[in-house]
Amino acid sequence: METTDISNRLQEVKNNLPQGVRLVAVSKFHPTESLLAAYNAGQRVFGESREQELAKKVEALPKDIEWHFIGHLQTNKVKYIAPYISMIDAVDSLKLLREINKQAAAHNRTIKVLLELHIAEEETKYGLSLDACRQLLEEGEWRKLENVEICGLMMMASHVDDEQLIRQEFMLAANFFDEVKSRYFADQPSFCERSWGMSHDYRIAVECRSTMVRVGTYIFGERAYF
Repeated sequence: METTDISNRLQEVKNNLPQGVRLVAVSKFHPTESLLAAYNAGQRVFGESREQELAKKVEALPKDIEWHFIGHLQTNKVKYIAPYISMIDAVDSLKLLREINKQAAAHNRTIKVLLELHIAEEETKYGLSLDACRQLLEEGEWRKLENVEICGLMMMASHVDDEQLIRQEFMLAANFFDEVKSRYFADQPSFCERSWGMSHDYRIAVECRSTMVRVGTYIFGERAYF
């Protein structure tokens, strides 16, 4: 996609977002030139899902970018991104939380994370059920992990045309956020992120209290898979 197209589409998405909702530009599988076009148009938060691709982009692009790891993260990859990652958006196990804490401590950092929920009726490989999320929080080990900061929840709705179903899943996540916030994070202002909404459904997501949307294809075009 041309630089001007990226800039225009980025601005269009931002214009559709209410105040207080942040955009993560999903830049995985897109070349650095495309990211730079978005950066020059004012975007500072980018989402990547492959450690090696991310490392190259971190090296090549401006240092004030806030990098989010948005895909499923294997525990053995955490050490590679721990020095610079701003947020890990899809934490789906206590094991992963422990490893992030360990690697963050090794670099004298605190890494922000979101807990990933599996709400969509589609069978997906990753994400905590609501009950599993409740259990993880209830058991309380996360409170001892001093180099991890749980900042909210993340989920993906079913990839369907049924807007009623999408809205229902987003609202289930929003209501669950309220439950978790009041029970475990009432005194922690940093637990504030409700991350749902992508290119095809972000407008619905913001109506369902999302604070962070992940939009890639609409801004950058089809993935380049380089």
